Amino acid sequence: MTTFDKREQGFEAKFAHDEEFMFKAAARSNKLLGLWAAGQLGLSGEAAASYATALVTDHLESRTIDDVVGKVSGDLADKGVAREQVAQKLQEYMHQALQQLQAES
Repeated sequence: MTTFDKREQGFEAKFAHDEEFMFKAAARSNKLLGLWAAGQLGLSGEAAASYATALVTDHLESRTIDDVVGKVSGDLADKGVAREQVAQKLQEYMHQALQQLQAES
């Protein structure tokens, strides 16, 4: 195996690791956003967990960040929560999720 082959394998492994890391961070931040949104909607217990889990699993089905923000802001529109506030919360939760995952590594 040449040095070039080793480098290529190293880059591929790093890419796979980074993709997995970002996938986990997105799932975790979506769950945190879902739990926050459930609280805003007055949901608790199993209903809140179910809402958060649905947000995560829906994101797995090719939803973009914009789709997630749109869904949650649509759900919270009657509560007077603006789309920008939902986007800000998602950004905060992504930062929190990244910190948690880095601490776990």
